[in-house]
Amino acid sequence: MAERNEKKPKRIENTQKQQNKKQDGEVKKEENDGNSEEMAKSGQETQAKSNPNKKFKKVFPYGNYKSYYGYRIGKGPEREEDPRIRVLKMEWFEGKDCLDIGCNSGVVTIQIAKKYNCKSILGLDIDSALIEEAFWYLRKFVKMEFAEKKNTNNTNVKAVQDVNESEQCTTKSSNEGADNGSSHQSSCERNLSDIVSFRQENFVRSRPHDKQYDTILCLSVTKWIHLNWGDDGLITAFAKIWRLLRPGGVFVLEPQPWSSYERNRTVSETTRSNFRDIKYRPDFFREMLLDKIGFRRVEVVTSDLSGTRTGFNRPIFAYYK
Repeated sequence: MAERNEKKPKRIENTQKQQNKKQDGEVKKEENDGNSEEMAKSGQETQAKSNPNKKFKKVFPYGNYKSYYGYRIGKGPEREEDPRIRVLKMEWFEGKDCLDIGCNSGVVTIQIAKKYNCKSILGLDIDSALIEEAFWYLRKFVKMEFAEKKNTNNTNVKAVQDVNESEQCTTKSSNEGADNGSSHQSSCERNLSDIVSFRQENFVRSRPHDKQYDTILCLSVTKWIHLNWGDDGLITAFAKIWRLLRPGGVFVLEPQPWSSYERNRTVSETTRSNFRDIKYRPDFFREMLLDKIGFRRVEVVTSDLSGTRTGFNRPIFAYYK
């Protein structure tokens, strides 16, 4: 009897420890539940509810995917340039002030500036981490551009000793197909860091910009605006784009199809709720932009974009103010 009585306190102590662990677990769960909204916003890892032993998976409620261009283009030979850039028109960008809404890591923004000789281009994204990555890519592109110019200069000096600096600049720019020597000279004197800039911004909720633009891009972004801020948020974004465009300006739009909405509607409680209430589906965007927002005409740039993975070969439209 004495031995049994001696073991009893140990069993009580073990039971108390188990209760304490359970209480600690409940407290931690409450803390995690309270931070769930912030975790979703920053794209941090959240654990699958169905199986706590599963690997954590990342949530990107605003479409702020990491390595987005890897998903879209893949790692094949066409990885160097986004296929969308090939269907854009020089006249929309050359010597123009441009805005790229939802720029992600800024790769397309930089490639457009480099290929089409923008006067300026600003990339916006809601995710501050992606903006940091965009600045990293910009520094990388500037270094590459400097190395290319240095190699080209060395080649020109060896070939023609008496060529002056402005003629070298015109030679480097002649393959762009334009004959305005003075504009090419000024662009050659600037590097990409003088042309491209990035800023973290929620375009739907931000204050009005202090300047207008000749061209505004919104590539594969409208779905995320729509799911997170509903019909009102989408209309706000379109109206804001209209006000920011100069007369004769171009709005380049790549909307996602409704099937893409359906696949992503459960990414957060907000998107799930807004999905149920959406009235203006993507098929209605043309009517909304022309009849309600005020664009005077639309051009279908491409109805089927080749060179991208299945599901990303979306039509691109140009709306003219």
